[in-house]
Amino acid sequence: MDPDSCSTCPFCDLPVPSSQLQWHANAHFHDPALPQQSEQSVSGSELEAVSGDCNNWHGGETSRDNGECKMDEKISCLIGLQTRSNFYKVEAGLIALLRNCLESETENSKSILSCCIDHFQSLNSEDAGWGCGWRNIQMLSSHLLAQRPEAREVLFGGSGFVPDILSLQRWLEIAWEKGFDAPGAAQLDHAVYGSKKWIGTTECSALLRSFALRARIVDFGPKESQSVVGISVDNTVDKTRNDKMANSKVKSEAYQVLMDFVWNYFSDENSIQFGQQHVVICEKT
Repeated sequence: MDPDSCSTCPFCDLPVPSSQLQWHANAHFHDPALPQQSEQSVSGSELEAVSGDCNNWHGGETSRDNGECKMDEKISCLIGLQTRSNFYKVEAGLIALLRNCLESETENSKSILSCCIDHFQSLNSEDAGWGCGWRNIQMLSSHLLAQRPEAREVLFGGSGFVPDILSLQRWLEIAWEKGFDAPGAAQLDHAVYGSKKWIGTTECSALLRSFALRARIVDFGPKESQSVVGISVDNTVDKTRNDKMANSKVKSEAYQVLMDFVWNYFSDENSIQFGQQHVVICEKT
């Protein structure tokens, strides 16, 4: 794109240099004084014509007459400005590489691989220490885009690619505005864009559900662990020592419950599988 050319802002319809379009559009979400800052590129009469300029990202779906962005305007802008995320592309695919490695092993074991996924890793220069939740969303999205045509049509406005973390943060905020995961939104103050806030399973499910995709959350908490293992402590034995042993055993059992669930989920006879006997490719998401 020629940096000297002009583009039209999807929010205020003002002509803006193409090189400044992303900054200008993002400024609508944060800076109420944007129209005054834009006087360099537009005339005073043009500014008056768009006095209803939207400048509040968290205003919800309200009228442009109130100076707030409509939901469809936010989505339209985000679709146009979102950036494709970079990842290390493995020739023939990451799963094919793993499959070849596992098939070369001679041990008497069985492995199950989920087909088609790209690996998005945290980078020291971008998200080291806080971006794992976003990277998980990116990897899951890469599978859905490759394997589920119905998901490809709706994910990220039908863009067909996995957006970067900043774009995903905007999509999550839109999901919150639509009413998904209200408690989680409140916990994170309804804002994650540009921040290093940790996210997890509930944020991932909220984002996917906002695109009308089914997302199931399974929680492996203390109750599940306690139901697996029973603990009896003799009153004559040192309580501190036994508490440590009990906690260790509960954690061990909880880990096994998690592993068993994942294994049973992907080895379900109803799922499509192919490959050698000890290396199975499962098409289940």
